[in-house]
Amino acid sequence: MAETKIEPTLASLSDRLRVLHSQTRETPLFNPVFQLSLDISRKLESGELGIDALAGLVDELEAQSLDARAVRLGNLLEPQEADHRLATLAAAGDNFERFRASWERPHMHAVFTAHPTFLLTPRQSEAVATAVASGREADPQGPSETPEITLRYEHECAMAALANAQDARDRIVAAVLREARGAYPDRWTELQPMPFRFASWVGYDMDGRTDITWYNSIAFRLSEKAQRLGRYADTLEAIDVAHGAIAALRAARDHAAASAADFAGDLSDPAAMSAAANRLTADHPAKLLTLAPLIDQLESEAGDSNAEDAIGRRTLAAAMRADGLGMSWIHFRVNAKQLHNAIRTRLGDAADIDLSSRGAIAALRELLASVEPQSANFASLAVESSTAVRQFLAMAQILKHVDADAPIRMLVAECEQPSTVLAALYFAKLFGIADKVDVSPLFETETALEHGGRFLDLLLAEPDYKAYAKVRGRVAIQTGFSDAGRFVGQIPASLAIERLQGRLAEAMAANGLTDVAALIFNTHGEGMGRGAHPSSFEDRIEWALSAWAQRRFARAGVALEPEASFQGGDGYLPFATPDLALATLTQVIAHSPAHTDADVPTDPFYRRTDLSLDFYRAIKEHQRDHLESRTYSRAITAFGLGLLNETGSRKSRRQSDLSADREMSLRQIRAIPHNAILQQLGYPVNIIAGVGSAAEGNIEELGALLTESARGRQIMRLVRASNALASIKTVAAFGELFNSAYWASRPYRGTEQHLAQACEALAEYLIKDDRNGVFRRLASRLRVDALKLHRLFDLVPDDDPHPERESVRRAIGVLQAVRLALLQHMFLKVVSVPAFSRANDISRTDVLEMVFTLRIDEALAQLRRAFPISFPRKGDFALDEAGEYPLGEGEGYAAIRANSIEPIEQAYALCLRISTAIANEFGAHG
Repeated sequence: MAETKIEPTLASLSDRLRVLHSQTRETPLFNPVFQLSLDISRKLESGELGIDALAGLVDELEAQSLDARAVRLGNLLEPQEADHRLATLAAAGDNFERFRASWERPHMHAVFTAHPTFLLTPRQSEAVATAVASGREADPQGPSETPEITLRYEHECAMAALANAQDARDRIVAAVLREARGAYPDRWTELQPMPFRFASWVGYDMDGRTDITWYNSIAFRLSEKAQRLGRYADTLEAIDVAHGAIAALRAARDHAAASAADFAGDLSDPAAMSAAANRLTADHPAKLLTLAPLIDQLESEAGDSNAEDAIGRRTLAAAMRADGLGMSWIHFRVNAKQLHNAIRTRLGDAADIDLSSRGAIAALRELLASVEPQSANFASLAVESSTAVRQFLAMAQILKHVDADAPIRMLVAECEQPSTVLAALYFAKLFGIADKVDVSPLFETETALEHGGRFLDLLLAEPDYKAYAKVRGRVAIQTGFSDAGRFVGQIPASLAIERLQGRLAEAMAANGLTDVAALIFNTHGEGMGRGAHPSSFEDRIEWALSAWAQRRFARAGVALEPEASFQGGDGYLPFATPDLALATLTQVIAHSPAHTDADVPTDPFYRRTDLSLDFYRAIKEHQRDHLESRTYSRAITAFGLGLLNETGSRKSRRQSDLSADREMSLRQIRAIPHNAILQQLGYPVNIIAGVGSAAEGNIEELGALLTESARGRQIMRLVRASNALASIKTVAAFGELFNSAYWASRPYRGTEQHLAQACEALAEYLIKDDRNGVFRRLASRLRVDALKLHRLFDLVPDDDPHPERESVRRAIGVLQAVRLALLQHMFLKVVSVPAFSRANDISRTDVLEMVFTLRIDEALAQLRRAFPISFPRKGDFALDEAGEYPLGEGEGYAAIRANSIEPIEQAYALCLRISTAIANEFGAHG
């Protein structure tokens, strides 16, 4: 093929990629993405294209991708319509009770979590937010430094998002009160609006991590109390500068802040812990534990105030009623295994019993019947070794000494049997906090979803649990898409979750619990980037809690409390400013389950279970085949986690040695990086794969069903959105990096002779490498399934056509090609490094493999150790004795550093920036 002069710009490379794509008509196996990477690589290795020029191209690609993220978010939120939306939603009718019912129960509990989804830097996030608000292009204004993503950083980001959410909720409450005052002048003061509750688990989530101490959690809760009290005081001062409660609020703020500082240090020393605890627990005039008297005072004062002051006071009272003495409610989280370990120590002779057995339920009934509440103090926390028990003790101290009013959620991950919930209930009763703690089992694993219906039937029939639920006023569960979507696929996960939600409605009705609410926390986790369904806000809400599931609760007469997460820094973008937060919250209200119509005819997707169940099962089996396939596992782990940026304070995988890394299991990788790797490799397998194959054999009838069904169309919108960004050619292109024949042929017939030695070394090293074949086999399997999917697409209308899809696909193709060229650059550089002596059990071969699996930091550390540029010189020593040897000062290994080692570091830094840009194109969080 003739050499083509290319300029490193998005426009020129996109045009080149378009030309290359046209050649697939003549040669179907031709790979345009890899060919473009070779074009770029040849320029780079010849010196015609410098790494600095590629860095400039990455700047352009990164800016374009941020704009793509902003456009997507703007389309989702429609911020320019937020005020109009609010005015429409707040409009009063002629029925006060109906108006009251629509505003006194939260449309959503919004939870701000800290998954490893802090991909964007603060400057990038600000650029996206500004672009969404203004409707202009995103401008990050130059390179952006990535902060160290610590737990404290995550907490600060969560608090900033919560502050904006609070401001937006205040605007909504004020608008509702203003409307009510005009429409119902005699009754409006009865109204206590509560459109949203907010929560966070940042600093309280112990599932899968050991780096959060109990006093970290106490310190975070106290700092949140101080921040919220300060915000209350500022709001009250804006209403009435002379109000007597302002000074009390600020004194309480200062008292909480001082205790937060006490607990923020290292309290492993008993003396330091005792001093901090004693200051917190002591009686003090500024120690505030409840806002109830102040809420009553504000609402009483509102009756004697002018209209706007009255609305302001009632708005502040509503905020206090919603948030309590913190920036939000809080969620602690533990793993079921941690609870099992804790409860076994209480079971005496039955300690070894199978906790899934009926005998375990009977033993726990006895425990619950005989439990006597025990008091505890901070010393109890300090000496407790069980993680689960420590969490209950921490909750008890928070309720006793920080906020006596706000309930606390206890989320239990990997909860697969009712006895786990009863164990949690036992500890809540043991420490006297069962009336303030909502134990919430998480249904996410395949086992939990398959057997969740029976789990709920058994749990809700337990007298102790029923009595507890009636005291709390709700049955709380959590459904998650992360691991479910990883191990059964995103489409089957969503369908399994909605069936479980439906079973909850049935179980509550069957067990006489229709007088309490169903609180369902959906944590999202979809492969499109954890922001849920990308097509619209209505789809975003209904993907996690489908219209069918909503109707099941409405028909059972069970009040629904929907809860959803906004995950990490990227997931906080809808709350990046008060105006964006208002757009987000008004979108939620517009599409919340409060609008459920129980009389809507049943969607045909649920009537024609002969088709839809087979469809679900076939996709699930296809996904399972991938997950059990050595090919899929090897391809996903081919680069370890090296294609991904660090995006959170929690580790993305367990620690392993080099040999273990070569055989990394998918179960070593958490769900977020698993989804992210699929996007980086170019094909979201866990969304797309299996949908086409599942339709085979009955495609006409299934196509008609999906067309007629609202749920079916929703499923296909997600699949289309994902497929529009996918490229099987890109998957195959990654395999060519490990193709020995490619490297042997690259300097063929005299081309690129300056690379001949390096290419020969790569060709020889990769002869036995399996990754080329792995990617080819995976691409072949994906291609066969995709052919069937496109036949199904032809039968189901495209509800969300986007003419710019091709330009987006082209931009992603350019990003992938540039990165493939950079990876080739790194491979060529590392094999050009001279042999060095083995040290610390690390050989040159190990370093090569580190680079091939993108463990670049480790590889660079070893290479710099082997080739130092800082070493002692003769002139450093003041000796009386003369000595001629060695002649000259020596240059060390500066040339090797400059020519081989530093370029690897530069190239990898650009690779990670490209990863960010690809995530932006997908709209991914993390």
